[in-house]
Amino acid sequence: MTDLATPRAADTSHVDAKTAELDIRGMTCASCALRVEKALAKVPGVSGASVNLATEKASVEADASVAADTLVAALVAAVRKAGYDAQPVVEAPLSASDAAATSAELAIGGMTCAACALRVEKALAKVPGVASASVNLATEKAAVTTNGAVGIDQLIAAVTKAGYQATPLAADAADAGTAPVDRDKDALARQAVRRELGAVVLCALLTLPLIVPMVAEPLGLDAMLPASLQLALATVVQFAFGARFYRAAWKAVRAGSGNMDLLVALGTSAAYGVSVYQMALHPGDTMHLYFEASAVVITLVRFGKWLEARAKRQTTDAIRALNALRPDRARIVVGMQEHEVPLAQVRVGMVVAVRPGERVPVDGAVLQGRTHIDESLITGESLPVPKQPDDRVTAGSINGEGAITVTTTAIGAETTLARIIRLVETAQAEKAPIQRLVDRVSEIFVPAILAIALVTLTGWLLTGHDAETAILNAVAVLVIACPCALGLATPTAIMAGTGVAARHGVLIKDAQALEIAHQIRVVAFDKTGTLTVGQPSVTAFDAAPGIGRADALALAAVVQRHSDHPLAKAVVKAFEAAPEALASASTLPAAGEARAVAGRGVEADIGGETVAIGSSRWLRERDAALPPALAQRAHELEAQGNTVSWLMKRGNADAPAEVLALIAFGDTLKPGARAAVERLSRMGVTSALVTGDNEGSARSVAAALGIDEVHAQVLPSDKARVVHDLKIRTSSVVAMAGDGINDAPALAAADIGIAMATGTDVAMHAAGITLMRGDPALVADAIDISRRTWRKIRQNLFWAFVYNLIGIPLAAFGLLNPMIAGAAMAFSSVSVVTNALLLRTWRSSR
Repeated sequence: MTDLATPRAADTSHVDAKTAELDIRGMTCASCALRVEKALAKVPGVSGASVNLATEKASVEADASVAADTLVAALVAAVRKAGYDAQPVVEAPLSASDAAATSAELAIGGMTCAACALRVEKALAKVPGVASASVNLATEKAAVTTNGAVGIDQLIAAVTKAGYQATPLAADAADAGTAPVDRDKDALARQAVRRELGAVVLCALLTLPLIVPMVAEPLGLDAMLPASLQLALATVVQFAFGARFYRAAWKAVRAGSGNMDLLVALGTSAAYGVSVYQMALHPGDTMHLYFEASAVVITLVRFGKWLEARAKRQTTDAIRALNALRPDRARIVVGMQEHEVPLAQVRVGMVVAVRPGERVPVDGAVLQGRTHIDESLITGESLPVPKQPDDRVTAGSINGEGAITVTTTAIGAETTLARIIRLVETAQAEKAPIQRLVDRVSEIFVPAILAIALVTLTGWLLTGHDAETAILNAVAVLVIACPCALGLATPTAIMAGTGVAARHGVLIKDAQALEIAHQIRVVAFDKTGTLTVGQPSVTAFDAAPGIGRADALALAAVVQRHSDHPLAKAVVKAFEAAPEALASASTLPAAGEARAVAGRGVEADIGGETVAIGSSRWLRERDAALPPALAQRAHELEAQGNTVSWLMKRGNADAPAEVLALIAFGDTLKPGARAAVERLSRMGVTSALVTGDNEGSARSVAAALGIDEVHAQVLPSDKARVVHDLKIRTSSVVAMAGDGINDAPALAAADIGIAMATGTDVAMHAAGITLMRGDPALVADAIDISRRTWRKIRQNLFWAFVYNLIGIPLAAFGLLNPMIAGAAMAFSSVSVVTNALLLRTWRSSR
């Protein structure tokens, strides 16, 4: 909540302040987080501190004059003195020569199923000094956190020993200068998908002659190929196009584990081997050859892998779309000349020219010019936003009709766009808590399938069936198993959900926030800046009897015209919106120098008279006669939470002060605030108002919005307590939506914090969800996206388990042909990814 009389300062933290981040250990509740926050705030030079209990991290903002090493040491000491442990977070990438780094990200190659991801994870976790490791099958990335000096070479060696490939990812991937690299990676990914399609087509062409006889036989046609030709076609498919399965299977066996490739390699080799054996045993007999089974399975699995890769690429559309917003070059202004330079050469403080139709290359403030900026891909705002001098612009947005110059305030990895990309990438890379269950299943999945296949083979042989039947049924068991579907069910849904959220202006910090948000049943709103505009406006202007309203309003504007006070700006804005007042002002003489009177108001000399605008206290001190109608009106407006000021002429010995008009100031509701609260109610979510404003103002806003529960005059330190009480009293998941520094403790105390990006950085650090526009309707959007994503996760896991629970018994009992089993296995992973991609069609129900 921001005081009406105090304008919010422009966010220049990236210019005149430095930030530090700490890992906090030992916290158990919101009280702990508040205690740590208070301890950090007391460190000399600290201007703001926020502690997130859920992530166990503290974000601290300090004056730029404080040395970084001194600041970090003082912060760690303060936390330890408060009874907790703290370690600085270092975001630099790990390298063999950089022992101080604590985190690294690797691109992993060669994974094909959930078992692969789990094996890489375990291999990394065994490296001495590694605190945690998380591998995401969908993004093919590993995130590693260490608590000691661990070189990147050690991590790569561990992955290689496990049978996979690893390459380090740059920690500054969000830097604008890496945009061409990102586009190169995307081009390589497209080429890989095209190559896979080419292989599938060739594989299908070789397999087709083996299938045609099967289709033709029921029609009375004999199109059976000679055994030698079947062998030739099947051999090429088995050992050329199926070589990838053998390589991956061998690596898995060498590492002492199994994966999907092992199942495919064993199953198809068994079918191929039986056919070769029968061909040698009965030359010229084509009745007992099963070359088509092995070839079809390999073709279908590779086809499924192509569809999967194509679909998985679509889940990262959000990241690619954001990366595409980053221009490569900027036009800097030096003197009267413009010079086009690579974006990496632009520095904070430089002036950048942006022509109509161009993308804004940096974060900054408009120096000259007026225009409209399209920010839709960043904030989700569909309409262009008007910009004038001093307004902030964001890198990646598109300039409209006017040429502007922009003073650079942030570049590279510090721009809003880069931060958005980092947040989305982090959320997509993390595992949801439910994934732990899937990991446990995946760990025993392949060994269990191998055991079931062995039991199937033995069982059919013991019941008197021939070896061919037993082997084919065992092959069907091997190829119906779907470990890929299990591994992709959760991460693909999270990637699609966080991606669509980002496109609509909702940034979800991590998978845990996404999983919690779907359970929200109560949202506690801050008032000023969240549900209201956060800037004062004239809510009533009533002239005294006998005085024209237009004349009085013009007089008030003349007094306040040259003041920068928020209330003065509100008066001038009301004046400019009244045509009749504008006409009246043309007849007024210019005002003399305005003089501020501490605690009272402001006065100026106009046409030989002293005209003042001030508080009720000043009015009483001047002993001005107050008309009864205005006195009653003032009482009503104050009861509604408005601040009342008075326009008056200063009295003297001959004449008392004269009241000319009543001016009421109040904060206006955001246009979509009431609709947002009503939509939450329809979704089964209760809204509450938690504000530091007075009771009258809070009740007035709550009544206008349809909010029943109001907590007014709540001190910033008590907001967390109110949120905690809400959680206990309602026994439900509670979210807190706010935008100010004073909301940070409450955002941390809530089950999930929702911060407005139009507010402070501290609030955003404390929140699990950030709304890129100051639109409260996005709160309902965030909950809706979370619910739909959670629904997709459950659907995907259901289908992944159903494929196996139904398909494996059918195959074991001989009710499933190996080719059908192969098709089911291939399309199981495709189905879960495609189902997740349906989230991309989400639209707000507003």
